[in-house]
Amino acid sequence: MQLFKLNLIILLATACSFLPHKPNEEKKSQSQLNDDQLLDTIQYRTFQYFWDGAEPNSGMACERIHTDGVYPENDKNVVTSGGSGFGVMSIVVGIDRGFITREAGIGRLAKITSFLEKADRFHGAWPHWMFGETGKVKPFSTKDNGGDIVETAYLIQGLICVKNYLKQDVPAEKALADQIAKLCNEVEWSWYQNGKPALYWHWSPTYNWEMNFAIEGYNECLIAYVLGASSPTYPLSPEAYHQCWARGGGINAETTKYGYTLKLKHNGAAEYGGPLFWAHYSYLGLDPRNLKDKYASYWDENRNQVMIDYNYCVENPKKFKDYGPECWGLTASYSINGYDAHMPSNDLGVISPTAALSSFPYSPEESMRAARYFYEKMGSKLWGKYGFYDAFSETENWCPSHYLAIDQGPIVVMIENYRSQLLWKLFMQDKDVQNGLTKLGFTF
Repeated sequence: MQLFKLNLIILLATACSFLPHKPNEEKKSQSQLNDDQLLDTIQYRTFQYFWDGAEPNSGMACERIHTDGVYPENDKNVVTSGGSGFGVMSIVVGIDRGFITREAGIGRLAKITSFLEKADRFHGAWPHWMFGETGKVKPFSTKDNGGDIVETAYLIQGLICVKNYLKQDVPAEKALADQIAKLCNEVEWSWYQNGKPALYWHWSPTYNWEMNFAIEGYNECLIAYVLGASSPTYPLSPEAYHQCWARGGGINAETTKYGYTLKLKHNGAAEYGGPLFWAHYSYLGLDPRNLKDKYASYWDENRNQVMIDYNYCVENPKKFKDYGPECWGLTASYSINGYDAHMPSNDLGVISPTAALSSFPYSPEESMRAARYFYEKMGSKLWGKYGFYDAFSETENWCPSHYLAIDQGPIVVMIENYRSQLLWKLFMQDKDVQNGLTKLGFTF
């Protein structure tokens, strides 16, 4: 019955600026949606980025979708490995909420998995970008034309959730789970140490280790160390985590703002903390609620970062138009002049809806106010085919009809983690993940 209702909603909503919650009622005004109805609507429409908006040949998430049809460098069919990790998690949400049938969802996940088997890999790691038609690498930059271990981590995080969602007593699903497990186990995390107690972001078959980017915390990359330590085949050494990521203890640098304390040194972000995706990407599957090690409580760190960002936008020291308790959220996204990592120490007057919406688990009341403002007050200016557009500036009267996979995916997933903890449960039940966390000294 739920699926019937959703299919009917799709038909009725084709020409509407928003989806009515019940197909057999007169359309409600936007302000009449209750909280659950609003979250249903946001999740459903945003999920469509990874469903209807997927690259046709691979089923993978397009790096970007511009509904105005204007793309840079003809990259309309370029797919993203990390964004597809967020995408497969969104497909799990879509199945679980009845947006699509289980059969259709499993079929799409199988298509993506088969593509990933044939796509370019570099010591088991996928590149940041690939061409969806061929699976060949599209260089992210001149020397970044090989494996990207962080984007691979985001993809593996999603695949682990898929693997644990599949039913072992259904032969086709078990076969897909085994196929996914094989892909996960082929990532050579230890290779990306380059023989050192460290983890390096990139390796290129052409330029070898020339990018020389050792991954130090704190930022969005914790999940790479967790998954590296969790590998049963090519494990990352715990020394890499403690000596490189945690800088031999130098990761701790306590600061307090608006009464909220950050225990970790947020790279290049001063006392306000970094862009909010640092509290999202690693924690789509990795459950921060009880996650602690000798450096921090990751629930406290993430919640406090979100609340600092929120209070900064309420204070609005630069006096940007419409910042306040209902309109807040600074993170990396499209910006007025390209792409930028927005945060209190780099505030350009650009609000990114994903920042507040993906923070629902940490700030439910503040995030709900933002959701209502974006949906009810801004309406069709911000709301489009795949949910809220990526970013806007009321000061500059700027709001392009553009989307990015890495910003859309966390909206679907983190709202679901707030509502049902689905992805957290799937990821944290994984025995390899539990072993990896224990090896690194986490309690969870």
